[in-house]
Amino acid sequence: MAGSTGARLPLQGGLPPGEVTTGTVVEIACDESGFSGTNLLDPATPVIVHASVDLSRDEAAELIRTLRSGFRFSPDEVKSRQFLRRREAAEAVEWFLSALRGRAHVHLVDKEFFLATRVVDLLLAEPSYAAGTRLAGDRRPAAAALHRAGRAAGPGWAVFLAAVVEMLRTKRRDRADDRSVARFFAARDELRRHVGDAQAGAVLDALDPARVAAVQARLYAGDRTIPPPLEPLLPALAETVLHWSGDGRRVLVIHDEQSALTEDRLRRLQVALAPGDPAGPSPLAGLVMTDSRDDPRVQAADLLAGVARRMPGDGPLRPLLSSALAHDPNAVTAEQEPT
Repeated sequence: MAGSTGARLPLQGGLPPGEVTTGTVVEIACDESGFSGTNLLDPATPVIVHASVDLSRDEAAELIRTLRSGFRFSPDEVKSRQFLRRREAAEAVEWFLSALRGRAHVHLVDKEFFLATRVVDLLLAEPSYAAGTRLAGDRRPAAAALHRAGRAAGPGWAVFLAAVVEMLRTKRRDRADDRSVARFFAARDELRRHVGDAQAGAVLDALDPARVAAVQARLYAGDRTIPPPLEPLLPALAETVLHWSGDGRRVLVIHDEQSALTEDRLRRLQVALAPGDPAGPSPLAGLVMTDSRDDPRVQAADLLAGVARRMPGDGPLRPLLSSALAHDPNAVTAEQEPT
């Protein structure tokens, strides 16, 4: 990060790795594409992508050098916007993804579906840092039903989602005249009139004004046991860690600086990911912030995230993402409605 003078500011956030006493540690580099803060309904960025690679610095540097030798990129970083504008984009992307086969993972988050999981995980269940991940998978069918029925219900769905965002956004608000909960239930009632699906209707009917207001009050009071409700990056990071862990392995994340990844939030996520005993070893060994300009591994993850986000769902490049990375069935995972 740089100030007005061009000097870099100290990196913020992260979770220093503790002493590792059990298991093997795998070091991965991560970055995201599509982050829009709490503006989850920005039509320009409907999806956020979290990408990770387990390349060494030398391997990543050689990959970037090879890409740069065939294209005239910035001397500091290779960016997907430049990458995909080239006439040779399909060939270059295929080469890039093939070079990452077995060494990368992509997690895609549909932001509308993420908001549907917030309704179920935070407003109907006890808020938890496991929300929005496979660890709360028993709630996924209800969120999927709500998402599916809502999208089919017409314009009331967009109004409802906007009301969810307004109600859960607690910064810069005059709380003395806050009627966001009332507006949320007015939007709920309007949406309910157009939802015929029984499971989705049950989700909407189960929303209780007193309970919802209590959750909002806890957010206003700064209750840090509740995960930031409009922050999809944390569950995306959790899925990334769960992907790379297993067989006793723990994961040390090297991440481009990201304000959402504070030490307090990461410690809570670390506990939530610990299997069985919260005091036991967590698959998340730690997270170290870095500047992507200094680490070619993060540049590779950034390029992968940008390529994945910009691939149209039915376009000629999209099949390359799954086929080129698929060293196992979970090489590409998604926080979106199951198909």
